[in-house]
Amino acid sequence: MSLPSAAIPAVRLPAVHLSAPRYVLGEQVADHTSIGNLTERARQFKMAPRAELWGWGSIRRTAKSLEALAVESARATVAAAGADPAGIDCLILCSTRFPGGPRTHGGFVEKVMSGIGLVDAAVTGLTLNRCTNLLTGIRTAHALVAAATHRRVLVVTTDRVTDESVRMENFALFSDGSAACLVSAEPAGTDSYEIIAGAAAQDPGSLDWSNEISSELARTVNRRILDAAGMKLDEIDGLLHPNLFKPLIALKERQAGFTRQQLHLDNITRFGHCFAADPLINLVDRAAAGQLSPGGHYLLASSVPGSRVAVLLRKSAPATPDRGEN
Repeated sequence: MSLPSAAIPAVRLPAVHLSAPRYVLGEQVADHTSIGNLTERARQFKMAPRAELWGWGSIRRTAKSLEALAVESARATVAAAGADPAGIDCLILCSTRFPGGPRTHGGFVEKVMSGIGLVDAAVTGLTLNRCTNLLTGIRTAHALVAAATHRRVLVVTTDRVTDESVRMENFALFSDGSAACLVSAEPAGTDSYEIIAGAAAQDPGSLDWSNEISSELARTVNRRILDAAGMKLDEIDGLLHPNLFKPLIALKERQAGFTRQQLHLDNITRFGHCFAADPLINLVDRAAAGQLSPGGHYLLASSVPGSRVAVLLRKSAPATPDRGEN
């Protein structure tokens, strides 16, 4: 598979910031052995039943609705950013499967908006990008803010498993949850990042779910982002990837050129794959663990068959308090 030579490269836009990333997971913590058909699915996928090999650990289930999860993570972001919900002028809402259809989507959006406290925010829904939805949403928000179409964009992704028989797939164990961040012209709150560049690559012939994740697409995205940023791959301080099975992530990302030290595999065992939210979840957890450095470069990235999306961030230095005059 080769990409067209005329593929559009990543474009460097005016300074835009990603701030106050937050996430929530399903309130029910369960061991992977609670998945009723785990053994059957492993046999079906020809996977040796070795938890330590794959990174099978805990999963998170929820009894909450998609909109309740979205509101919870979004409100956490708004609070951490110190933002007035009425001042947020755009909401990008992502999910791999919005419930119902056109007759119910208005009510769904209303519950999310009113729950967050949004007043007159333009709403865009994203779903067809599957587990790259969140990063596609962040790239969209980046472009909107850089173009001065909107000033403060709240990006939220929310997903849950509705059929327990498919909580295990041949690439991951799924957890329920939601993640959010604020994309704006100025940094907000105490944890912010400048968006340096972003890129996507697709191979339409490989988009069917039965195909494998492509390391070549990842290399293409790396090249586009690094060219735009004037950087080399070893200058990226950390890769925030999806929490798929450990051998799969290690193989595909190493083939894409990353080193083992650039990966973050801990959350695979902690709670598995939370749909599109993983890169932001991993960013939040690494920051909380003190593993991110001011000025460091961190790549949010996610792949599905036939598609790769990534966003390069540079961690901002903590704001210096204004002490005023003595």
